[in-house]
Amino acid sequence: MTRLRNFLAALAALVIGDPQADRLVPPTGFTARLTTFAAGAMAFLAVFALALSLAAGRLADRWSRDLAQASTIRISAPPEERAAQTAAVLRILEATPGVVAARALPPDEAARLLEPWFGPDLPLDTLPVPQLVEVQEAAVGFDPQGLRLRLSAEVPGAILDDHTRWRRPLVAAAERLRGLGLMSIGLIGATTAAMITLAAQAALSANAQVIAVLRLVGAQDRYIAQAFVRRFTLRALTGAAVGVALAMVAVLLLPAAQEEAGFLTGLGFQGWHWLVPLAIPPLGALVAYLATTAAARRTLTELP
Repeated sequence: MTRLRNFLAALAALVIGDPQADRLVPPTGFTARLTTFAAGAMAFLAVFALALSLAAGRLADRWSRDLAQASTIRISAPPEERAAQTAAVLRILEATPGVVAARALPPDEAARLLEPWFGPDLPLDTLPVPQLVEVQEAAVGFDPQGLRLRLSAEVPGAILDDHTRWRRPLVAAAERLRGLGLMSIGLIGATTAAMITLAAQAALSANAQVIAVLRLVGAQDRYIAQAFVRRFTLRALTGAAVGVALAMVAVLLLPAAQEEAGFLTGLGFQGWHWLVPLAIPPLGALVAYLATTAAARRTLTELP
């Protein structure tokens, strides 16, 4: 209970402040501009790091979900045997537990899949392109090893690809990208704390004579430190709020997610994720509060 009262008292002093104590801290100057700019720039970068991390998380979930419930069977056979082998594969899939649906891709759809690599005028009828069969799995999935054995026995030209070799590295890459985004946010916070600490120390050293006079008239170091902590915390809060606002406008102008364009068009926020950046200014103010408090105590101890 005592700790709660002390916290509320410190919060009230931070918000309300003391006009006389506030005169200790220069309202403008190098340290004021540095603190506001550093908080704003770091908050701007934090929004984009957060957007990257959230987009990577969505990408990992989508790849894991879509590729985990889809498989492909590739049928490499002479043209005169392809139709019969395709029909045999579809009959096997109909009797396979865990398979929801299966269909043979028509030539025009196969051409669209190959278009990004070979262009729009691909002559499929003159190329040895295998017949593809798309398999949709149930949530429980099917036994890929058993299906491979049956296909090798009844349709030797059919090869099952359950996308495992594609899914695992893609999902791992997306997860690492999300981790790098979160790590970037941590580094941004540490950089903000370091820059605000330097600014606070510079302001305290520049006002050493004023602090010495205040000590002579009975002012406690806690009273002096409170003025610096409050001013620098509010500067950081203001700068971070401006940085977040500008970054959210920039993110809003990014291209919306498009299925055909891949990952680079889905870097914005979606749904309730737009509320997440609003936590950055209070967190920036908290970092500034802790950094300035530590800097003020250390510098006041060193001053004569």
